[in-house]
Amino acid sequence: MKWRKLGKIFDPTEHKLANNCVDFAQSPQTLVFDNFVRIYFSTRQKDKSGKYLSHISFVDMDKSFKEILNISSHTVIELGALGCYDEHGIFPLNILKDKDSVLGYIGGWSRRVSVSVETSIGLAISHDNGLTFSRIGNGPVLTSSLNEPFLVGDPFVSISGSTYHMWYIYGVRWITHPDEEYPQRVYKIGHATSENGSSWVKTGRQLITDYLNADECQALPTVVEYNGKYHMYFCYRQVAGFRQNKNNAYRIGYAFSDDLVNWKRDDDQGGIYVSQTGWDSDMLCYPHVFHCDDKLLMLYNGNEFGRFGFGLAVLED
Repeated sequence: MKWRKLGKIFDPTEHKLANNCVDFAQSPQTLVFDNFVRIYFSTRQKDKSGKYLSHISFVDMDKSFKEILNISSHTVIELGALGCYDEHGIFPLNILKDKDSVLGYIGGWSRRVSVSVETSIGLAISHDNGLTFSRIGNGPVLTSSLNEPFLVGDPFVSISGSTYHMWYIYGVRWITHPDEEYPQRVYKIGHATSENGSSWVKTGRQLITDYLNADECQALPTVVEYNGKYHMYFCYRQVAGFRQNKNNAYRIGYAFSDDLVNWKRDDDQGGIYVSQTGWDSDMLCYPHVFHCDDKLLMLYNGNEFGRFGFGLAVLED
């Protein structure tokens, strides 16, 4: 796999976004139409206390990804109700066309006291072709369990035959680290299946082997079929020092599979790396791989976790 970077294509700081959001365009996710591509992303608003809330916005772009056709000026999906799993934000909203429906799998988060955050995954449906989404209920469809005790999030869903597959992350532990003021989380990639898209059965094991060490953090899997194999891209980082030291920051990892369940990791074959200079020279994170006409494309975030937008790369044969 070899990717050719096409540069940054969207910077949220250059546009007016809904919900008084001013920066960040994280975890871009696509809905491909005949004549344009709608790219959903998670952006941030500060509440009355100065803390962040994560909202979903979208930008419509032509298929050359050089022209912006529209930017959402409305609330795409409301945040969760008081006390719900997505009360304080949605990151990401993974989009799936399912027959005549457009499904949105919610990566919801809420604040905690002893640690910073808790996450779960919910489901919403759009009845207006992806302009807005409404939850099927206030609770999650996938959440913590006996051996995945917290931090279930980052959903990516696809359909193979009659089976829905979800790849997601789950927390394995919170740790204290001498280089960090607050507890840090360790999370891995897992897998679940469903026959209806809402009731899920977890595989119950870590899907992707560690590359750095046992405390490696793995995030935001995306899966695509190409040339007879399944390919997964994700991002990974050290558990501590990733904000201050670019060598500990997110990089994009790669694995492949023949059956969607068993994966072989081979980052050296992933084919995309940090740039020498510029907006993606410190980190690469939150990849999203998708087919668009006859091309295989990747959206991804760069420095500062996508504060200044996302870029595009194309797979070269």
